[in-house]
Amino acid sequence: MSTSLIYRNRTLYEVLMRGLYGRYYTARYRAVAAAIPAGASVLDLCCGPATLYTRYLRQQSIDYTGLDLNDGFITELTKAGGRGLVWDMNSDAALPAADYVLMQASLYHFLPDPSAVVDRMLTAARDQVIIAEPIRNLATSDNRVLAAIGQRFTNAGTGAQAHRFTEDSLDEFFARYAERVVRSEVIAGGREKLYVLSA
Repeated sequence: MSTSLIYRNRTLYEVLMRGLYGRYYTARYRAVAAAIPAGASVLDLCCGPATLYTRYLRQQSIDYTGLDLNDGFITELTKAGGRGLVWDMNSDAALPAADYVLMQASLYHFLPDPSAVVDRMLTAARDQVIIAEPIRNLATSDNRVLAAIGQRFTNAGTGAQAHRFTEDSLDEFFARYAERVVRSEVIAGGREKLYVLSA
């Protein structure tokens, strides 16, 4: 399955994300970065262009590994000083171990039941799992044209995703991990919700 143009080009990806998040674009990264202490090891799943690393974590001496389907993103990450691996999250391969295993705005790719992915994250994490997921989405807009655009241009190579989380459905999903949830909060001006789970 081919990726959308957005997912093949770092600049277009960043422009789209800035457009979607507006003045909250940097807030979504800052919220995740604040949960990771300096010197920790981090595994970032579906890392995209690794903006979290290049702009927020690199100066904290983080041992960073990013996984993504897009080999172009991984090449750029390696050039920037991080470790990158081309990785299909739909495979059953065990994830590399790290202190913190995280995923931003990608859990919806594994609907209708992303529990297998979260379970693999918990197995790989030594300290915590961090997941930040959109709860307000262009792809689920009542405007059919906007919804079609959102679905088409957020194809990361796994096919168009018509379904997204709402805050209620995300909370319902994480209820099965209630004993592990140490923190949950709405971030990025109400566009995402952050969950932190103990490993």
